[in-house]
Amino acid sequence: MNAAMEFGKPALHNAMWPGLVGKGPDSEPPIALETMLDLTAAAAVDGVKFDGVDLFLSLPHTDIDSSDDDLKALADGLARRGLVAGSLVAPVWAPTGGGSAMGSEEERKRFLTQVRKACAIGRRLREMGIRPYGVVRIDSATATAEWAGNPLENTKRIAQTFREACAAAEDQGERLAAEGEICWGGMHSWKRMVELLEMVNRPQTLGFQADMAHSLLYTMGYNAPEDRILPEGFDWSDQAVLMDSLRTLTDALRPWTIDFHVAQNDGTVRGSGSHDKTGRHCPANDPNGKMDIVKVAGLWMRGADGKPTQAYRHICWDGCMFPNATMLAQRTWNDVLATLAAVRSAHGWN
Repeated sequence: MNAAMEFGKPALHNAMWPGLVGKGPDSEPPIALETMLDLTAAAAVDGVKFDGVDLFLSLPHTDIDSSDDDLKALADGLARRGLVAGSLVAPVWAPTGGGSAMGSEEERKRFLTQVRKACAIGRRLREMGIRPYGVVRIDSATATAEWAGNPLENTKRIAQTFREACAAAEDQGERLAAEGEICWGGMHSWKRMVELLEMVNRPQTLGFQADMAHSLLYTMGYNAPEDRILPEGFDWSDQAVLMDSLRTLTDALRPWTIDFHVAQNDGTVRGSGSHDKTGRHCPANDPNGKMDIVKVAGLWMRGADGKPTQAYRHICWDGCMFPNATMLAQRTWNDVLATLAAVRSAHGWN
């Protein structure tokens, strides 16, 4: 039996939003959802295929105001390619119709409206039989500089908005996952992320979406030097120190983690288009990548007892802000699929 086929779970997904994030008028053109789906469906490594995709609910991919006919067409397109839908990204930011979770009442209203719409889409896709699992992803949709003006009160306000978002999710039978990134106020460090999750205190509905590329920067203290874990002047060749630092991070956030992105990072910050100053995702086999992807994934996927947590039914590759030439090469997605299969082979279950 091929090693990559040893375990059947978790399912392997590809993220569709790299076709949009960092693209736009001041960058490269967006890549159509149909193109991303075709590349995903065509990927194959030793008999392994992608099981599904995670979706961004914003044009020019999937309209947050999609009609039932629109969603039926989406579901048919996925089924035709042998794919299912998993986690969904709610477009909670001002440029996509949302607003800051710690902003004015009008901004908070727009944020919550987008969460409600995303959760309603999630429910409909479940009812259509094309979405067997997954969460709805959110963040604070506010800059760290704005949050820093009054950390305590602003975190309280974000927590209140998130609690209201939880109520909206529960109405549709959905769960929310907050993705920690250094660019989102109140979620920009691992300690602040834990603090926010505890303040919301709705673990049955709101969890953490771990992304390996973003969480690596948590250990480096970007935007929160007081919460740095890796020592200053760290030598990247010292993998033991890196793994110890990541273990501190994952021990704190793993209990909250309900959605997981496999990714790589070269230890730098970059952005493009409208998505600036965030984690630098790298291709799966990038020689500048700082992590042993399979080993680090194990820190997230296995509990303190060494056994798989089975906290989520699929894992997803996230590779934002690759050049379009890289994105449109089939080999890119074969390499990604091979990496995900290796992660499942090491840390999966039946």
